[in-house]
Amino acid sequence: MKVLVIEDDKFLQRLLVMKLAQDGFDVVGASDGEDGLRRIVTEPPDLVVLDLILPKMDGFEVLTQMRTNSQTRDIPVIVLSNLGQEEDVSRVKQLGAMEFLTKSDISIHEVVQKIKEALARHLSQKK
Repeated sequence: MKVLVIEDDKFLQRLLVMKLAQDGFDVVGASDGEDGLRRIVTEPPDLVVLDLILPKMDGFEVLTQMRTNSQTRDIPVIVLSNLGQEEDVSRVKQLGAMEFLTKSDISIHEVVQKIKEALARHLSQKK
């Protein structure tokens, strides 16, 4: 299973990549929205972990562009952000994110667990 982590915080990105790799995932990181979207299109992952506040292109725009492209429309997305306002949460849900996780409220272990659960849900829906 391939996971793409789009996160501009280098420390958090490395931590997530390392933890997911330890759990057997094929993991790729991107540090800005443009690079993340390019990777989604050229080497589609099984799931995307997406920050909202990113350089070059924010997470809302990445999600919008993913959902308007027939090749990337169905890739599950977990948003992991410090934005936790009600309007941000409802906006990403409307754009089709499976889950909205607030960085300050969740541990790395819990993030990995949510990724595993989301992938299992996604795979069972595809059958």
